[in-house]
Amino acid sequence: GSLPDQVYRRAVRKGFEFSLMVVGESGLGKSTLVNSMFLTNIYQSGERQINSTVEVEPHTVLLEEGGVKLALTVVDTPGFGDSVDNTDCWVPVTTYIEKQFDQFLEAEQRVNRVQLVDSRVHACLYFIAPSGHGIRKLDIEAMKRLHDKVNIVPVIGKSDACTQDEIRRFKAKILEQLEENDINVYDFPPTEDSDVDWMREQLPFAVVGSNTVTQNAEGKKVRGRQYPWGTVNIEDRNHCDFTALRSLLLSHHMQDLKDVTNSVHYENYRCNKLTAMMGEGESLPESHPLAQMEKLERTHQLKVDGMQAEMEEVFRAKVELKEEKLRGTELEQNLEIDQENKRLDKLRADLERDRMDLRQETDTWQNTRGNRSEERRVG
Repeated sequence: GSLPDQVYRRAVRKGFEFSLMVVGESGLGKSTLVNSMFLTNIYQSGERQINSTVEVEPHTVLLEEGGVKLALTVVDTPGFGDSVDNTDCWVPVTTYIEKQFDQFLEAEQRVNRVQLVDSRVHACLYFIAPSGHGIRKLDIEAMKRLHDKVNIVPVIGKSDACTQDEIRRFKAKILEQLEENDINVYDFPPTEDSDVDWMREQLPFAVVGSNTVTQNAEGKKVRGRQYPWGTVNIEDRNHCDFTALRSLLLSHHMQDLKDVTNSVHYENYRCNKLTAMMGEGESLPESHPLAQMEKLERTHQLKVDGMQAEMEEVFRAKVELKEEKLRGTELEQNLEIDQENKRLDKLRADLERDRMDLRQETDTWQNTRGNRSEERRVG
């Protein structure tokens, strides 16, 4: 088959890895939303209790659809923002993200590298409470610590608690606060498909999750939530942005999220990490691959400098010898030129003397001839 077909078959056979982190206070429907997105029970532990301290819990499942395998890791953060004192509650989250970067960096530096397992966090769904009054100070500080390490996708949890007008005003307020605080969230790349571009405009996404199938007023079975005033269909774009979020994350931009994680967030962390390790007053253990590489580089550089100095000395000696030979040759040529000039001057003088003698002989011959003619006429 053609090259695209070969790449496609290889990618399908190999499968895909994707790591999704969910951050937000308890009670915003994080677990329900994740289960709704992947149509499976990611969290197998049943009822979960609220923790007084922030923990990071990765859950890994293997999903398969249409012959395509996806190793999905959902990283939950129970206890985030649930304490009375939430000072530095984001530290366990940033520590986990950096730990995955460290593991990937260490695996890259091994002498014998096997296939790298990418456990880096590719996207972070940051849940915002549907208060309608903007983002909390805690959430702003947390996102400031996260936005340069992971692709943040802000979502409004349990958005069915607000009216459509409240959601529109709330979204505008959130975007304004993000810009005021210089918080960079993931910008979904635009496409030429109008059916996809409308989804980008829904950021931040107002979502509702549901794992149950209910019946709406028209008698259709839908995935949603039943209320006395009606049914919320989570897959209806007029009710919430669930389908937009799911499509953008899983169908259209999953690979771009991984590429941005690798080429931007990981590269920035890697550059800062190696720069700090090579900084003043800090040395690496001899057994560390970087230390060994640095030692080899220093040894190689010393050898190169020695060879370069030796070559420069040989070149300088050859140049001086050549210049000495040229100076000797120049003196010899000058002497030869002087001798040749003297010889030419002598030849020139001899020639001039011969010319004068010839002229005198010619004049004498002409005079003698004239006298003889005169005598013959007289006689």
